[in-house]
Amino acid sequence: MPNRYYSNGKLLITGEYTVLDGALSFALPTKYGQFLTVSEIAEPVILWKSLDEKNRTWFEATFNLNDIFHLKEEEKYFSEGILKDNIKLHSTLYNILTEARKLNPDFLNATSGYKVETKLTFPKYWGLGSSSTLINNIAQWAKVDAFKLLWNSFSGSGYDIACAQNNFPVTYRLKDRIPEVNKVTFNPPFKENLFFVYLNKKQDSREGIASYKSVVKQKQKLIEEVSNITAELIKCQSLQNFETLINLHETLIADFLETPKVKDKFFPDYFGSVKSLGAWGGDFILATGNQTTPAYFKEKGYEVVISYDNMILS
Repeated sequence: MPNRYYSNGKLLITGEYTVLDGALSFALPTKYGQFLTVSEIAEPVILWKSLDEKNRTWFEATFNLNDIFHLKEEEKYFSEGILKDNIKLHSTLYNILTEARKLNPDFLNATSGYKVETKLTFPKYWGLGSSSTLINNIAQWAKVDAFKLLWNSFSGSGYDIACAQNNFPVTYRLKDRIPEVNKVTFNPPFKENLFFVYLNKKQDSREGIASYKSVVKQKQKLIEEVSNITAELIKCQSLQNFETLINLHETLIADFLETPKVKDKFFPDYFGSVKSLGAWGGDFILATGNQTTPAYFKEKGYEVVISYDNMILS
């Protein structure tokens, strides 16, 4: 009988970038996520297949468990004709599996092998957490701490792991490199006025993190201000107050990064508020509005407009 694992996607509503430095942040798990199914096979190999939301194979790899954890064999495998476009994906997956085994030496230590299939329920370019859901799923399979696996394999704050593991809104804070995850109730009366719009561009979060870290400025005041916004935003009962807070958040981050706000750049004529989410410059934005909102963005060429209730687990 195969083992099946699932992890939720994520959206960071407050605290982009500053979550890395301990700001109190607000994150929402999505109705979209990723499955991982593992079946044991006799041959000592991992037969890996990754499927997209339309059941199309977008990545395949075979790892020989007798040499997977020996780097020279890995380099030899690359030289023997793995598709060039897949080298980065193959290397990333190899790294995650290697780090998982370091955390649990019994992982992948049997004489048998595995057939592994991943299945996204959202387009992988949406930026809802194709990497974080994979890491959390592998952590479940390997029986290791997903936060440690993330930090040993990648960079990042870990808020996406918190969303992967929880079916409710959370506040997230890093304190001395220890994640603090708290369930919060977020059920504002203006949910029908909240929309998520895909900007037709996949943003590399690692590039965004590197850019933020390169800014040489005092960050403590910014962290405190973002934390205060988070604390107020999760209690909001009026759309007007919510818009005031997200507008302030946009201004703070834009001023710090010396980057134009997404509304000023792309949607200056939009009547509602617009807030960047996660790494600025791509993926989804949050827009406040009404029943005319989807038509506005679609006329601008942004076809993916998803209501709060259709996007967020509640």
